[in-house]
Amino acid sequence: QLQLDESGGGQVQPGGTLTLSCAVSGFTLRDYSIGWFHQAPGKEREGVSCISSGGGQINYADSVKGRFTISRDTAKNTVYLQMNSLKPVDTGVYYCAPTVLRGSECVAHPDGYWGQGTQVIVSA
Repeated sequence: QLQLDESGGGQVQPGGTLTLSCAVSGFTLRDYSIGWFHQAPGKEREGVSCISSGGGQINYADSVKGRFTISRDTAKNTVYLQMNSLKPVDTGVYYCAPTVLRGSECVAHPDGYWGQGTQVIVSA
């Protein structure tokens, strides 16, 4: 069974840094591209960043370019999202999921697997 476990969220001040982790099981990172998705309070889930199954393609939403960095460790079956220069608009729940890279966008895979999410609060 595919499983994704996010961790690393928390509360930080504007300008702060957090690194999220997504540990996957039941499959390997070479089986699926993986993406990070952000759901702000009262809004729909949106793709933030994703990395292809081969590791050769990475996409970022315009709102996080230059601030967030996605990476992965295939030996640990884990994908990371380093978030620098955090802003209050980055507040919300962050999910990881199998993803389809569609041009420059990250689209959730139709199989519909999601982790439980990790909460990020950016506030002074």
